[in-house]
Amino acid sequence: MVGEKLITRRDFMRAGSCVAMGGLMGFPVVGSSRAGNVKKSRVVLIRDENVFDAQGRLSKDRLLSMLDKAVQVLFSRDKPLAAWRNMVGPKDIVGVKSNVWHYLPTPRELEEGILVRLMDSGVKEEKISFDDRRVRKNPVFQDSTRLINVRPMRTHHWSGLGTLIKNYIMFVSWPARYHGNACENLGSIWKKPEIEGKTCLNILVMLTPLFHGIGPHHFSRKYTWPYCGLIVSEDPVAADVTGAKIIQNKRDAFFGEKRPISPPPIHITAADKKFRLGSSHPDMIELIKLGLDRDVLI
Repeated sequence: MVGEKLITRRDFMRAGSCVAMGGLMGFPVVGSSRAGNVKKSRVVLIRDENVFDAQGRLSKDRLLSMLDKAVQVLFSRDKPLAAWRNMVGPKDIVGVKSNVWHYLPTPRELEEGILVRLMDSGVKEEKISFDDRRVRKNPVFQDSTRLINVRPMRTHHWSGLGTLIKNYIMFVSWPARYHGNACENLGSIWKKPEIEGKTCLNILVMLTPLFHGIGPHHFSRKYTWPYCGLIVSEDPVAADVTGAKIIQNKRDAFFGEKRPISPPPIHITAADKKFRLGSSHPDMIELIKLGLDRDVLI
């Protein structure tokens, strides 16, 4: 069940250049790019400066349009719904792993859009759930056949960055166990049987990212900015690498000097090199940029 965040499609409607990615400056990359005919990881970065209105409120329609276009391009489909149906169908049970950190949560407008498209794809309403801290006890997540991973990008006291990879930490009973060495081993969580092979879509929310913080729970609007973007991929590592480069470039521009993310988000490359979750090397990432190009930072 979806709980308080449940809306119907009717409610929702009533309410409302392909480039190769450059080097990931400032991040460790171990080894060389993978040889042979291994397929590159596709990452779609889409931005729309009108996703916020003059009062700073999110437009549900524009946000869903961004997501639809990104998913359509990601899966090379003629229509958005065909792309969604490439991921899920009527027999699926879908857990959507969100993030509820109150300063910068997964936007409700985005959750509502995802719900609409899952239902449009034939997934039964009672077979969909959005959750963060209760995923281990949530019956939909316990029985899930597909997972969607969606969270805002932000700096993080223990891991350097709060990433898609890190978003699954609530699937373990003792999250603090993974805080050692800048959370290097977060990728191991993705090998748990209730997770491995189920994630069909990763959405890194780059609408108002947090690019700097001091201490475990620090937040200041001074260190956010309207980037107005989403990063979408099947590969959480490639998506996180893309977001990390944007955050790093924003920090350098804001402070007027090189200001490395601290601690270094080594869990991203470890997710590739140690746990083989995806591609961290720029030569193995195909980045497709759509929409607003001004101040894209990558």
